[in-house]
Amino acid sequence: MIIIVMGVSGSGKTTIGKLLADSLGWEFIDADSFHSPENVDKMRRGIPLTEADRMPWLQDLQAAIKHWLQENKNVVLACSALKDSYRQFLVSDSDRTKLVYLKGSYELIQIRLKERSNHYMSEKLLNSQFDTLEEPLDTISMDVAQPPQIIVQNIRTALRL
Repeated sequence: MIIIVMGVSGSGKTTIGKLLADSLGWEFIDADSFHSPENVDKMRRGIPLTEADRMPWLQDLQAAIKHWLQENKNVVLACSALKDSYRQFLVSDSDRTKLVYLKGSYELIQIRLKERSNHYMSEKLLNSQFDTLEEPLDTISMDVAQPPQIIVQNIRTALRL
């Protein structure tokens, strides 16, 4: 099974994803590691990515997900997946790929981004993240104001894991 933990930058995808993977004994992978150096540089400079910038990243992620499914690997993937079209592109097998949306207010996420260090995603991009976000309607949604351990337990309960 693949669990895609999605949301805007600063919503806790990596933190929740790692905790969830550890609690399940699964592999954790961050979609950020699939970005090209050029994309990382743009984001570091506060420049939003274009659709053309994102497409090779999405294609690489899609190929990885298909490979993991073929190998019957259990993976928790932290991935923004902000648009419905991105999610549809990534989820080829909805029975074995589940989405978990980490939902938080702009104000809470902004505070988190200001406190975060050593990450290329600039808080300057938060507006573009929320502008791009198409909230999923057909997925598990978690309030990121809750403690991480509670979120992980709620995800496990919702997915019956």
